[in-house]
Amino acid sequence: MITDEKLAELDEVIANEKRVAAREVHNEAWADGIVEGIDAAILAETAIATALEEMIRTEGEEAALELADTLRDRILSGEFLPYRTIQ
Repeated sequence: MITDEKLAELDEVIANEKRVAAREVHNEAWADGIVEGIDAAILAETAIATALEEMIRTEGEEAALELADTLRDRILSGEFLPYRTIQ
């Protein structure tokens, strides 16, 4: 019998696999944009705007605002640095 705990663990594994796949898709799109001569700052701004628009459409403004509120702290903590060390 599968317990609620096991189902929650499975859901987390699936969510992590989807995050990895999404990262790969985004990296490919980013590389394509760079090859096309689009500046990284323009790609970044557009990616963030597109993500927020989609989140508002599917989850609502509050969810998008909550995400935006957490981004500053995550940036300051170094979460997005390419050379960060995970402890």
